[in-house]
Amino acid sequence: MRCWLKIEEMALEELMQRLNAVSQCADEIMHQDIIPLYAADIQDQLMKQFAYLSGGRGGDGCPVITFPDYPAFSEIPEKEFQNVLTYLTSIPSLRDAGIGFILVIDRRQDKWTSVKASILRIAASFPGNLQLVLVLRPTGFFHRALSDIAFRFNKDELKMKVPIIMLGSVSELQGYIDKTQLTEDLGGTLDYCHSRWLSRRTAIEGFAQKVKQTAQILQSFGTELAETELPNDVQSTSSLLATHTEKKDKMKEDIRVAVEQGDDILGSITKPVTENPEYKLNQDQLDNQTTVERLLAQLHETETAFDEFWIKHQQKLEQCLRLRNFEQNFREVKAALDIVSERLSAFTDVGNSSSHVEHILKDLANFEEKSYETIVKARMLASERDAFIQSNHYAVDSIIPKCSELHHLCDAFTTEIEHRRNLLNKSLELHDLLEKSMKWCDEGIYLLASQPVDKCQSQDGAESALQEIEKFLDTGAGNKIKELNKIYREYAHILNEDLKEHVQKVFQKQESMEEMFQKRQVSLKKLAAKQTRPVQPVAPRPEAFVKSPCTSPGLQRENTSNSESSALRRVNYRKGKSEMTELHQSRGGSTMDDEENLAVLRQHVMNELIETERAYVEELLCVLEGYAAEMDNPLMAHLISPELQNKKDILFGNMEEIYHFHNRIFLRELETYVEYPELVGRCFLDQMEDFQIYEKYCQNKPRSESLWRQFSDSVFFQECQRKLDHKLSLDSYLLKPVQRITKYQLLLKEMLKYSKNCEGAEDLQEALTSILGILKAVNDSMHQIAITGYDGNLNELGKLLMQGSFSVWTDHKKGHTKVKDLARFKPMQRHLFLHEKAVLFCKKREENGEGYEKAPSYSYKHSLNMAAVGITENVKGDAKKFEIWYNAREEVYIIQAPTPEVKATWVSEIRKVLTSQLQACREASQHRTLEQTQSLPLPLPASSCASPSRNHTRNTKKMEEKKADITSLEGCGTTVAPKYPEKGKGWAKPSHSLDASEENDGWSSAEEPLNSSDAEEEGGGGGGEMKLTPGKYTVVTDYDKGVSEEFTVKSGDLVQLIREGEDGLWFVKNLSSGREGWIPASNLLMLIGNSKSAQSLSSSESGTASSTLSTSSSCSDSCNVSSTSFSDIKG
Repeated sequence: MRCWLKIEEMALEELMQRLNAVSQCADEIMHQDIIPLYAADIQDQLMKQFAYLSGGRGGDGCPVITFPDYPAFSEIPEKEFQNVLTYLTSIPSLRDAGIGFILVIDRRQDKWTSVKASILRIAASFPGNLQLVLVLRPTGFFHRALSDIAFRFNKDELKMKVPIIMLGSVSELQGYIDKTQLTEDLGGTLDYCHSRWLSRRTAIEGFAQKVKQTAQILQSFGTELAETELPNDVQSTSSLLATHTEKKDKMKEDIRVAVEQGDDILGSITKPVTENPEYKLNQDQLDNQTTVERLLAQLHETETAFDEFWIKHQQKLEQCLRLRNFEQNFREVKAALDIVSERLSAFTDVGNSSSHVEHILKDLANFEEKSYETIVKARMLASERDAFIQSNHYAVDSIIPKCSELHHLCDAFTTEIEHRRNLLNKSLELHDLLEKSMKWCDEGIYLLASQPVDKCQSQDGAESALQEIEKFLDTGAGNKIKELNKIYREYAHILNEDLKEHVQKVFQKQESMEEMFQKRQVSLKKLAAKQTRPVQPVAPRPEAFVKSPCTSPGLQRENTSNSESSALRRVNYRKGKSEMTELHQSRGGSTMDDEENLAVLRQHVMNELIETERAYVEELLCVLEGYAAEMDNPLMAHLISPELQNKKDILFGNMEEIYHFHNRIFLRELETYVEYPELVGRCFLDQMEDFQIYEKYCQNKPRSESLWRQFSDSVFFQECQRKLDHKLSLDSYLLKPVQRITKYQLLLKEMLKYSKNCEGAEDLQEALTSILGILKAVNDSMHQIAITGYDGNLNELGKLLMQGSFSVWTDHKKGHTKVKDLARFKPMQRHLFLHEKAVLFCKKREENGEGYEKAPSYSYKHSLNMAAVGITENVKGDAKKFEIWYNAREEVYIIQAPTPEVKATWVSEIRKVLTSQLQACREASQHRTLEQTQSLPLPLPASSCASPSRNHTRNTKKMEEKKADITSLEGCGTTVAPKYPEKGKGWAKPSHSLDASEENDGWSSAEEPLNSSDAEEEGGGGGGEMKLTPGKYTVVTDYDKGVSEEFTVKSGDLVQLIREGEDGLWFVKNLSSGREGWIPASNLLMLIGNSKSAQSLSSSESGTASSTLSTSSSCSDSCNVSSTSFSDIKG
């Protein structure tokens, strides 16, 4: 850098010297260094032409200045006269001017007095050397004679040091100056035009000034260029180079214009010769030609000097720009190398199985491929070192270390990635050896388990079994671990604690298996020997075989994260299971042998569970890194269509959440049970709540499937699939979570099958039930999200308990009779959704489409509040039917299930809902009664509060034991049927949805709807009179205004209905006091009615043993009316 600055200073100094020389030379050429006077400055004075330099020369080359006859000569100001004479004497060369000038004073038309005055003035003001003065005296006789006489007498007065010759004619003048050197007005042939001469002199002097100014401007520009500080960034340097180049181009253009100007002047001087080769230029023209040529030479010198300086300056700027580009690229490449090096350092895992190591190797290869561009760019940048050196770059000292650093980083990265690859290859080699050993051990265990004990009792059978064992042991040469210490030495650089522990376990298993074979061989050899007496068949069993943990409940699980990765393959598993089944069927082995075989099968199921779990986690990670993460990669953004952007959450759902759960929690927990497979049910139960995340994933699956179909042909997905080297497209991997959650129940069933008598059997059964429940919840939720047309929030209806398709008939008290009759024969196909607070009736609609879009949707029709619902479990004539009735049988829906089992499930679930509501109402009523009791001044009579709770408990238990079909609870404190909540509250009025014309294709559209709004207003609002139903009732409010003054009832008393009277009065018997009397029916709440009063559609259709269980709407509202007790519930 210092060297460059020195060179630049030298170049600037050289430029300044050369340009200064040009300026001085221009002044010398134009004699401006002596007399700085220009024709343009005195152009008006020169135009008067009282004196001019014609270009003629005397005999010895003296310049001739002519003073033509100028009448106003005496009137010329002295300053102008002095300027003109000074300028004219400065034009000839110094050599010619040094010889002296010849003055020709033409006064032929003047008087002697004027001649005398002119001579005196010229003599006094002439600034140059004089060689000779020639005066053409006046031509008049008198003035001529006078001038001769006067000249003789006044010769001394003229004070001229040169001779003054008075000439009488032009011919005499030609005796002193050649005719060719005189102008035409003096009788000569010299071609002279004063205006042309003045114009040419002005042009030459302007050109000289242009040359000088150009040199000065280039001096200033050169200084500016040299003093400009170099920027530190690419953009500023590039901008500076462009600015300087633009200014240089302008300078070059000015020089070009000046050269053209000089060429034009020179051409005008030489034009006569060009037009006429015989024409000879006078000395003045030759001097002008020489002047212009010298000025042009100086201009070319100026241009050459500047070009040489510019080349150096441009080279400096270009090198600076190149340096800034290099530094910027170096920073970018260095940062990229740091990133890839950091990512490479993350490849520390040596894997826990062959498949895992292969996956890491594949990731490493992909990483190397992605990093290849960075390494190539770094090496190309480092290779520029030689180019910088060859170009003699001024900053080569700072560039070489950076290039060396890049070479070092690239070599280090290449070495490290090769080292990582070698480690992983060694790890793969070790895992392959371990898996071969595990597989060999498993096959050995299968062989021992599959040898029939009864056939081994004979000599031939024992020898055959020995041959099988020996043949199998021969295969162990290339499959088993021979020396453990050798493995430790050979793979010391990859053996971490977990892998070392895994190697020890495999080796221990191998030793145990070999010990089992040795013991089996000893037993078989004894059997193969000649027998002298019958031997009782005994199944040889290796004592070293590890017992199942189910016989030792106190065993502790070993916490290890790296268990046997691929101990068994499914083919061997199925083969072994089949062989074990045949073994059980063919012989009656000992209990211990059976238990050992079951332990083997349990272990194989466990191995398959863990192996498939690991593969599942790896597949999820592969999708998240290879697809989901790439959607946020700026380098891949150009491949993603605008419609697909920001749709990652829709396409992948909560797959990342599922991956983290399985990778961080569930897989690790599973691995802790690898030695105790029969206890794995606990692992599922501990994490059961976390499996709820699959419901969210499955609910999003239709949207994901739809989005995939729109963009399955996207170049982005094809590129990702190519990089991952997947044979299947992304949609196959998006289905993995759905497939996995369904796989667990199959594995749990298998594990439970082989763990019937083990400690963890109950946990396995509970885990299986829970997984099946999750699958059902997922399935139900998939149907629930397909409901359309419901105005409220489905989440407010409570948990979805059941869903399914049914045939539905209606039998309402309202509506057209014909429609009611048709309803018995025209079932509606409805899909029912049972929630905790309501049951929804929907119409199933099949949708066109593919995949998940082909799934049906459900159009909401109406709903029933479970607080006002009752059921009739059995309908005469069909074991698949049951009734759901609403609002005291105001609306009756006959439901036909696909099978009796489905019906039983639904009835049981509805019973649970109604029972829980009944219990909640009962507790609320009892709490209310207790509060009122405590507020009374005196305690209530024992007869009114002693028995209801006990009776209720006893009768409820009795009802549950007998499983009565019908139980009724018409509200908790009022006989008034509840009103429907408003539609905006989430409850739709049933009367607005089920119309006969829509739901029954054969019904007439002119018929009145089954549940019209008009029909509802007539009596559905709960304002109708209470229907007489024999049975027991509870009193809602105190009443003491009966016909008999002695008849009073208190809230909570039980009464028996005797008969119905007028004006809504009923004649009842108070079961507490035994008294009878009249009481308004509205004061009573029915507890138990006779069985025949709760018949289904009609008395002819319902069974005699039918009864009804229902709860009226809004338990809290009814309980607020009064304190109510429940008792004497009978089946």
